[in-house]
Amino acid sequence: MAGNPASSEIQIRVNSRRGYNAVHPVEIDATTPQQPSSAAPNPVVLREVKHFKKWVPWLIPVFVVANTILFVITMYVNNCPENSDSCIAKFLGRFSFQPFKENPLLGPSSTSLQKMGALDVSKVVNDHQGWRLLSCNWLHGGVFHILANMLSLLVIGIRLEQEFGFVRIGLLYVISGFGGSLLSALFLQSNISVGASGALFGLLGGMLSELITNWTIYDSKFAALFTLVVIIAINLGVGILPHVDNFAHIGGFLTGFLLGFVFLIRPQFGWVSQKYASPAYNSATVKSKFKTYQYILWVVSLILLIVGLTVWLVMLLRGIDANDHCSWCHYLSCVPTSKWSCKTEPAYCWSNQIGDQLNLTCSSNNKTSTYTVSNPSSSRIQGLCTQLCS
Repeated sequence: MAGNPASSEIQIRVNSRRGYNAVHPVEIDATTPQQPSSAAPNPVVLREVKHFKKWVPWLIPVFVVANTILFVITMYVNNCPENSDSCIAKFLGRFSFQPFKENPLLGPSSTSLQKMGALDVSKVVNDHQGWRLLSCNWLHGGVFHILANMLSLLVIGIRLEQEFGFVRIGLLYVISGFGGSLLSALFLQSNISVGASGALFGLLGGMLSELITNWTIYDSKFAALFTLVVIIAINLGVGILPHVDNFAHIGGFLTGFLLGFVFLIRPQFGWVSQKYASPAYNSATVKSKFKTYQYILWVVSLILLIVGLTVWLVMLLRGIDANDHCSWCHYLSCVPTSKWSCKTEPAYCWSNQIGDQLNLTCSSNNKTSTYTVSNPSSSRIQGLCTQLCS
């Protein structure tokens, strides 16, 4: 403060996401040793507020490694040469990929994904394998699938973990993935589903709600909001393509959006700064840690989240098909055009084994083919059937 040798100024640096730094000035304690009036002014001291400190991200990289390891294990279990005659990249041996017609993502067969824990509604409801609602979020359908998801996870997740720590971001990731699996299971009951997309959209939803609930922190508020909304809209738009589970995206986004109001709330600047200022210099005391609207959003979001996930889970366990109650909702996941079809039912075939001759007839297109195999396994027959029906 100019002209007052008994006091100087200290600044608290508050780090915020997306590159915006807010600096809030706070005067230091009056017990600071006085300096002669002719002495040079004290240099500004920057201290990082613990409520806004930067965390060292480690959980998100661990998630990326875990997903990658599980994909390698899935390819080992798949063992394409054992169940297909036309594997891609045969030099990889049992790690080679299924035929492109069967899996254009360069990955394993649907049967292998089921073995590893893919979301299969019939197994969840009839066989009480509810763990698939979580395990499916750690599996991927192919190289392209896992590359896209893991790159997105690194870009989005590390920034959030730096800002909010591994506990809150880890819970946000896992719970959002669970919410995405629930909504997917209610609408896509004839197909299996895998991927971390629901959890990723949960992180995007959390970013949006964090921007809203901590609105006063950001400088370029509307620019940040517009950019984030455009990113979310583009990603949801991609979800209307076939073979992409947009219901998992929507379910994960809604779950993450509500969780963001609960987990990613920040205290007021005034409440934080007064903890670092001397009472003698703290003329405007802020009694409440959070603003009123933050409390309201916290309570409402928590109630909606608990009620929503509970209702979805009860509907699923009772075997309810949500498409029966919403005739147009299937367009949210796939919009049919002249360029592609939205029919992705699993392949079924009639088989007849005579000696070393296996005769297969696809139930969907009535194609028939004969293969020379002796004592084929069920996975081998399913692999040949999938190729025939493709």
